[in-house]
Amino acid sequence: YRGTEQWFASVDGFRKDALEAIHQVKWIPESGEKRIENMVAHRSDWCISRQRTWGVPIPIFYCTQDQEPLMTPETIRAVRDRFAVEGSDAWWRLDAAELLPAEARCAKCGGGDFRKEQDIMDVWFDSGSSHAAVLETREGLSWPADLYVEGTDQYRGWFQSSLLTAVSTRGQAPYRTVITHGFVLDEQGRKMSKSLGNVIEPAKVIEQYGADILRLWVASVDYNNDVRISDNILKQMSEIYRKIRNTARFMLSNLYDFERAKDTVDFSDLPELEQYALHRLSVVLADITDALDKFEFFRFYQVIQNYCVVDLSSFYFDLRKDTLYADGAKSHARRSAQTVLDIILSALARAIAPVMSHLAEDIWLHMPAGAPASSESVFLSDWPESLPAWKNDDLSARWDLAATWREVVLKALEEARQAKLIGASLEARVSLEPADEATASAMHAWPAQELAQLFIVSEVHIAQVSPLKDESGSLRVTVARATGEKCQRCWVYASSVGALAEHPTLCQRCCDVVGQ
Repeated sequence: YRGTEQWFASVDGFRKDALEAIHQVKWIPESGEKRIENMVAHRSDWCISRQRTWGVPIPIFYCTQDQEPLMTPETIRAVRDRFAVEGSDAWWRLDAAELLPAEARCAKCGGGDFRKEQDIMDVWFDSGSSHAAVLETREGLSWPADLYVEGTDQYRGWFQSSLLTAVSTRGQAPYRTVITHGFVLDEQGRKMSKSLGNVIEPAKVIEQYGADILRLWVASVDYNNDVRISDNILKQMSEIYRKIRNTARFMLSNLYDFERAKDTVDFSDLPELEQYALHRLSVVLADITDALDKFEFFRFYQVIQNYCVVDLSSFYFDLRKDTLYADGAKSHARRSAQTVLDIILSALARAIAPVMSHLAEDIWLHMPAGAPASSESVFLSDWPESLPAWKNDDLSARWDLAATWREVVLKALEEARQAKLIGASLEARVSLEPADEATASAMHAWPAQELAQLFIVSEVHIAQVSPLKDESGSLRVTVARATGEKCQRCWVYASSVGALAEHPTLCQRCCDVVGQ
């Protein structure tokens, strides 16, 4: 051990202000606030000098006669001005006389001969001063920072040194929000190291899977804790990415003949299902916006994945395939569905842009004609927002209830398929036996044709109320073979097939479409 003279910053002089500043900052996770508060509350004075042969010098001089330190506003400015032109290496290249103002004198003896301090600044003082060096000097930036992001080890380091330098010189914290994250581990939860051979290089992941999949993985994890990554995890993530991409592809493939300016249907003229789809979109956009505002990227990932797989692919797309493929190209039903697909696709591209940037831009460049000229890139467009008219809780309750019936019917159809009673669901005729009068009344409010579209079957019959229930507790479902013949165009079984001389293999609807 060796005793040396050191320079200190007295934390006691501004500790109270630092503690107050901590409470003005948003800490993510919230436990970070208590963590740094305890550290600052019990911190000793900050030793800011280090005995190293490299680093930023401490700009102090000593009288060669009595070793009295010289540090005045004038001497500090002189060194600052020299560094601004020549860099901090000037301290080591020039002698004291070349760095000091000519009138510099020792306050104790009046002498004018000085030597330079050989210690450097603590490197945490360097990094802790970056808020001033960056935010106050670079065009387009402002002080304080909106956000600091670093690992959990920086409460003792960068977060704290930045706080102390800012509060002592400017009276407030240099950041509005602080996010801390864990560290990346391998699949077994081990720290990555070259000796173990378990290091996963981001550049190699990007080369193999693409940047969007790596970014999607980052968004999917709870970064507040240590996270695991492996090739297997990335393969799973690529499957999720593919589902999101295929969702966009379905919408694009059904918008090839859609032009916003002339084909868009007014909201008030949209069918109920389309209005319900926009209600669901408004809920999803609110959830995504809230998740991103709170830096809860894992919620963004969960909402987007669930929306694409459940709301869109398994529900809305499934119900509207028949309309998109079999109805007249310019029919009101098809244009209504295309209107909603266009709205959803535009919103989805913008919503995923912060994470899946390349996919979002790819979608945007293939959107239907008629986009505003100012939106040639998804990154030049506004954040998606829903219209007040889209939000309809009563309509949502009606369709949410119908969705629960659909789940029961789909299960019954699958059982009938396994029993070889039917193949495709359109071969089925479904009989519904409500368990109570309330359910029966709700079902009779739906036209039979709409229920058939909801269940993707050819016929639906609502029977009398039956006290017998299945595990859903609301109705029993009986599946039988549909009557009539199969339409060769839409595959629906209908009694009109074979009855129309001009098109004996088509149903009435398809005959009308073909004859247009």
